[in-house]
Amino acid sequence: MTTRLISLLISLLLGIAGCGGNSGGGNNEPPPPTPITKAEAFQFLNQATFGATDAEAQRVINMRYEAWIDEQLQQPASLQLPHLQSVPPPQFMFQLQPDRVDIWFRNALNGQDQLRQRVAFALSEIMVVSQLGVLGDQPYALASYYDVLARNAFGNYRDLIEEVTLHPAMGAYLSMLGNEKPDPVRNIRPDENYARELMQLFSIGLVELNQDGSIRLDADNQPIPTYDQAIIEAFAHVYTGWTYAGAPVFQGAFPTQQRQIFPMELWPQFHDTGEKTLLNGVTLPAGQTGEQDLAGALDNIFSHPNVAPFIAIRLIQRLVTSNPSPSYVSRVAGVFNNNGSGVRGDLGAVVKAILLDEEARPDLRMDLDGKVKEPILRLTQLWRTYNAASASGRYPYNFAYILFGQGPLQSPSVFNFFSPFYAPPGEIRDSGLVAPELEIATEFLNTYITNYMFCQTFFWNQESSPDCGPITDDTVLIDTTAEVAVANDADALIDMVGEKLVAGRISATLRTEIAGMLARIPEDQPNLRAAETIYLLVTSPEYAYQR
Repeated sequence: MTTRLISLLISLLLGIAGCGGNSGGGNNEPPPPTPITKAEAFQFLNQATFGATDAEAQRVINMRYEAWIDEQLQQPASLQLPHLQSVPPPQFMFQLQPDRVDIWFRNALNGQDQLRQRVAFALSEIMVVSQLGVLGDQPYALASYYDVLARNAFGNYRDLIEEVTLHPAMGAYLSMLGNEKPDPVRNIRPDENYARELMQLFSIGLVELNQDGSIRLDADNQPIPTYDQAIIEAFAHVYTGWTYAGAPVFQGAFPTQQRQIFPMELWPQFHDTGEKTLLNGVTLPAGQTGEQDLAGALDNIFSHPNVAPFIAIRLIQRLVTSNPSPSYVSRVAGVFNNNGSGVRGDLGAVVKAILLDEEARPDLRMDLDGKVKEPILRLTQLWRTYNAASASGRYPYNFAYILFGQGPLQSPSVFNFFSPFYAPPGEIRDSGLVAPELEIATEFLNTYITNYMFCQTFFWNQESSPDCGPITDDTVLIDTTAEVAVANDADALIDMVGEKLVAGRISATLRTEIAGMLARIPEDQPNLRAAETIYLLVTSPEYAYQR
């Protein structure tokens, strides 16, 4: 037998083995992917949008997760500033803040770039500026700042921190704007506010981390600080010499409409050109320009190994779960360090990794999966589900931070509405877990939100009633006509509401409670029956907890 014939026989035998002995030729195509259930689509959308809806869930089922994300990554940003600039200027600038909050709600509820808007909101709770304080009469600055977050939500983190650093909203909020080089004669020292918060809150945190987010310890088993006072002072000297673009003077410049929105510009005579020693012993040489110092300082922070796990943890907490496993953090941090093409800091790749990770929607559910929904996310999901709108088209919720404990760029301080480390006393804290959102779940706020949901479901619907206050063109109403149409059938009504709000995942206990309440309401009161069903579900722990 020739060598060629032997080789041919071996090839045939290997081919048969590879086909599993199928003499019909076999089919080496991989099996089709497991279909996505509606419940899984809802879970995904509540992580990636301002609230799952039936229609969008069907799109996710048809497209699958990755294709949906890829489509969202290409969506242009829904912006705030153009809308605000289209509004006739009022007598006092602070009177535009309701318009800024209004366009935030419009974009959050109706924007096609749902994932971008959700990530921008997450970033706004990390790199905080707020209306409550020096920016109260600078609505253009706040709208422009939020647009920076939206445009950069899938961009590079290094670009983002530069735009954040030079934005006049941040400059005013954390007092880098007008920061001067030292002058012993006038007893002037550079302000340390931004230098401290950029490191502590926006990038690396207080202690060194491993890639999985665990704390690095020294030889004495103590956490290793990321920086000390000398490094804070060095960065403070970097951030000197910047003020409003086009300002006629360095100190005392006021924020015109244009100065609020353009990046700050450097006045070289106010910048400290001395040598500066930064993180990990990196030194900026003396004699550099302010632009060179700034670029070097931001590169120094960006290259710190803490940035990847720090940002991974913060974004996972805001989108998916309060208590990500070390493995989850490590995988996402790895993508931050290298997006697969050698690029560090690719936020689009990071967001995609967060949402597609095996722990984002685990097959086996555990008690520590998921997170408590932020109050404003509970509201937006209800509104998206029931097509909430006012006759005027506006969402007049400038006082959202009072009603719900939070609102767009309305944090009480740079530390956000709640701490990422907050653990309520009791079982959660004793288990070494955290539940950040519960920091604002006070007795007063929980009662207020429950009362608000009562008004929204019972009175602020298509059968509007003034029992919770006068109905105006600005009153936001939900549409429950579909529920009213089936309200005489308790099971059908519960099924419909459950499908819309929790993809049918209603516990037997909650279902029994709703059915018991419906049994007490006559069938000839369909609006009341529909309202009661929606109210009991949206005020339940099952709705408030995001799996």
